[in-house]
Amino acid sequence: MNIAIIPARGGSKRIPRKNIKDFNGKPMIAWSIETALTSGCFDEVIVSTDDDEISKIATQWGARVPFKRPAHLSGDTIGTMPVIKHALEWFDSQGDSPEHVCCIYPTAPMLPPSVLVDAYHRLVESGSKFCFGVSHYGHPIQRALRMDASGQLSMFSPEHALTRSQDLEAAFHDAGQFCWGTRAAFLDGRSPLTQDSVAVLLPRYRAVDIDTLEDWELAESLYAALTLRA
Repeated sequence: MNIAIIPARGGSKRIPRKNIKDFNGKPMIAWSIETALTSGCFDEVIVSTDDDEISKIATQWGARVPFKRPAHLSGDTIGTMPVIKHALEWFDSQGDSPEHVCCIYPTAPMLPPSVLVDAYHRLVESGSKFCFGVSHYGHPIQRALRMDASGQLSMFSPEHALTRSQDLEAAFHDAGQFCWGTRAAFLDGRSPLTQDSVAVLLPRYRAVDIDTLEDWELAESLYAALTLRA
């Protein structure tokens, strides 16, 4: 049994009601629900939320909301892992024990279903604990700069001040779209950012982590460009 869990609390602050705000004609969370359902990877697609309106919309778009997330797991300082663990413990209480779990974030409107399929196969074939999407940093991280209060700049890695860009090691970051894992790994509270993980590479235009209004506007622009190109 494989399940998708979409964590979507109601109290987003930087973009109010972010998870159900309209994005190109649909509530934002609807994109993640449709991606999960279309992938064909899951026996269950559920939404973990503390919010009645999110629950109603999620159900309308085909997800199941079998429980209400408790208040102590709904604050803005709560990480994803305790939320996924809570959902799995609920499944355990119902006599179900999914083998593989995918956390899909509710703000992933440009995540193709095929990526979830590829990531699942990579997880299983590699025997890893987790598999998630990563993307290249747009610029070499070895050239990163810090700036003090007066605007003075200095390099994080001054030893690379004269190194050619093509000679610097490529660096990647979590794309913030989804994370497949084994049931045991999620229940253990393991971090995916370890050697227990493998990754699938996403192009940067599909890896917008939507936390601010600027992120939202960028995602809308990229979606429009992808639609025109299709």
